Amino acid sequence: MRRIGVVTAGGDAPGMNAAIRSIVRVAIFHGLKVLGVERGYAGLIEGQVHPLDSRSVSGIINRGGTILRTARCEEIKTSQGIQEVKNTLKASGIDGLIVIGGGGSFKAASEVHEASGLPIVGVPATIDNDVAGTDTTIGFDTAINTALFTIDRIRDTATSHERVFVVEVMGRKRGFLAVEVGLAEGAEFILIPEIKYNLEDICRKLEQGRRKSKTSQIIVMAEGAGNSAAIVEQIERETGYEVRLTVLGHAQRGGPPTARSRILANQFGAYAVELLLKGAKKNMVGIKGRRIVSVDLDYTWKERKDLDMSRYRLAEILSS
Repeated sequence: MRRIGVVTAGGDAPGMNAAIRSIVRVAIFHGLKVLGVERGYAGLIEGQVHPLDSRSVSGIINRGGTILRTARCEEIKTSQGIQEVKNTLKASGIDGLIVIGGGGSFKAASEVHEASGLPIVGVPATIDNDVAGTDTTIGFDTAINTALFTIDRIRDTATSHERVFVVEVMGRKRGFLAVEVGLAEGAEFILIPEIKYNLEDICRKLEQGRRKSKTSQIIVMAEGAGNSAAIVEQIERETGYEVRLTVLGHAQRGGPPTARSRILANQFGAYAVELLLKGAKKNMVGIKGRRIVSVDLDYTWKERKDLDMSRYRLAEILSS
C-alpha cells in the first residue's frame, strides 16, 4: 500500500471536509501518498485525479460541503462505467480507495471492488443516517442542529400568531432526521415514511391542543412522508386554523459541521486509512456505542437500518 485515493460521492454532508483532512494527514503520517478525485464517481470515470498533501487540506475542518466536490453519476450504475473507473484507478496507480458517502455510493464501491479487486473502505457521510452498520453518520448531527436552529425561530412566530406550522425536513425514504428533530424540538407530531398516519386524527388532536390553550403547534415531517402542501391545505380546511409550511430543503446539507460531526469525521477518516494498511479488502468504518468498528461493505447497503421507535414513542408521549 503506497498510494491511496479518496473520493466524496453522492449527496454532500457537513463534515466531509474534516474526513478528507483526516485521511490525508493520517496517510501522510504513515508514509503514503494521497490522490483526490474530483466530482465523485463522475470524476473517477473522467480521470479527474490530483495529488493531495497536508497543505491541500489546511483550513477545511470547519467548512461544509466537500473541497473535492461531488456529483450524481448515473454511468456508475452501468458495467461500462465500472470498467472506466477500474481503468482510471489502474492508470493512477492507486493501491486502495476510500469512498466518503452513503448507501448508494457504497453499492457502487462494492461493484468497483468486485471488478477490480482493489481494496476499498467506505466512510459513512450522509445527513439521512440511513446506512446500516453504524449508529450514526458524518453530518447527521449537524443537520439536526441546523433544523433546530430554524424551527426554534419558527416556534417564536407560531406562538405570536397562534398558528400551526408544518416543517418539512429531508428524508425521502427514511425518517431518522425527522424523529431526532421532532423529539429535540418538542414537536406535537412527527410524520415519517415508516409509519402510516391519519390526518383526520391529527386534526382532532390539533383542536384538542388548542382547547388546552396551546399557543403554537409544530408538525415535523420527512419529505418522503407525503405532500406537505396538500397536508397544510387539508389541516386548514378541516380545522379552520392558520397553517404555514416551511421546507428547510438543502440548507440542512450546508454550514459548518458541529463538534460531533467533526470528531466523528476525524475518527472515521483515520480508521479508514488504518484498515487499508491492515489489509482490509471491502469494508466500511462505523461506530457502535463509543467504539469505532469495521463492517462488511455489502452489509451497509443490503441491510435496512432499524429506526429507533422508542424515540418516536417518547416524542408522542412528551407532546401531549
